[in-house]
This record gives sequence, structure tokens and C-alpha cells, in this order.
Amino acid sequence: MKRYILLLLTAFSLSGCVLFNTVSYEITLRTENSGSALVIIRDICTDASNEEEEMNDVNSVFDYAAKSSQFITEMEAEGKKITNRKLFVEGDQLNGMISYDFDDISKVEGIQFDDPYYYLTLNPEDSVISTNGQLFEYEEYKRIVWDKSIRVLKFTMFSENTDKPGIKKMSAYYKEK
Repeated sequence: MKRYILLLLTAFSLSGCVLFNTVSYEITLRTENSGSALVIIRDICTDASNEEEEMNDVNSVFDYAAKSSQFITEMEAEGKKITNRKLFVEGDQLNGMISYDFDDISKVEGIQFDDPYYYLTLNPEDSVISTNGQLFEYEEYKRIVWDKSIRVLKFTMFSENTDKPGIKKMSAYYKEK
């Protein structure tokens, strides 16, 4: 699994069939090691093969990730104090937003600080769509590097093609709730 979706894997661990198109991070630093993160998940879908799996995915997204106190508690145990979370629809896409505070930058998808740089190391197959840092690609890994003078670290990553056959948009369930 891709490292940058650890937060989302925890959110959707009950089902294993939830997919999304992209995930964007905007990390605002208050000190060298603490700050807040805003995560936007775009086009949340399911690839469930039957109605039971599909309903498990729907419950994971709408009840667990979006509403449960258990999700808040689990994220806090990981060093992420949730300050806001919501689901919203744009067009036919269900999107999610999670914001949280942290006291250790490494809790944000493993970002490291080695003065004077912040960096995020990714698998070579991970697809970085955009960043305000510098992207370096090597055979064994990719790395986004930000100078410490940058106080808002941004990156967007591609996760899954959500327009292929067999993928169901979860936006229809949002309209029903």
C-alpha cells in the first residue's frame, strides 16, 4: 500500500474496497516540528463485488470515518488531533476533508525534518501530481524536498483511476443520507 494513505487506510479499514482518485495535503507549520494538516480526498468510490461489501464500504465512510468517536480516538493515538472532518459532493464525486493538528511532523505520512530541509520519501511507483517542493526521482524511491523557509508544505498524489468499469461512485449514498 502507498504510505501516504495511512490515515485513509485507518479510516476505511473495515472494508478494504474503498478507493479514491487523489489525495492532497496542505501542511501548515507553526514550529519546525508542529502544525496542522488539511487532507482532501477526491472521488471516493467502492469496487465492492456484492451488496454486502458495498454496504460495508458505505458504513465505513459515512458512519466510521465521518461520524464516529472511535475514528477520532484512533487518530489521536497516532499523534493526529482531528479538528474537522466532513464529506461533500462536487458534481458526481464524493470527497472528504480531514484536518488535524500534530506535534511531530513525522506523524504526517512520515515527513522528516533534517535542518534545513523537510522531506517525504515515497515508493518509485507513487504518482505525485503536484507539489510546492522539489521532486527528485531515483530508481529506488521518489522524494519531495522543501526548504525550511517554506511554511506551508503542499503535495497532491494520484491513487486510483475511479472512472474504470466496476467502480461505483459513493456520491449517490451521500444524497440519500
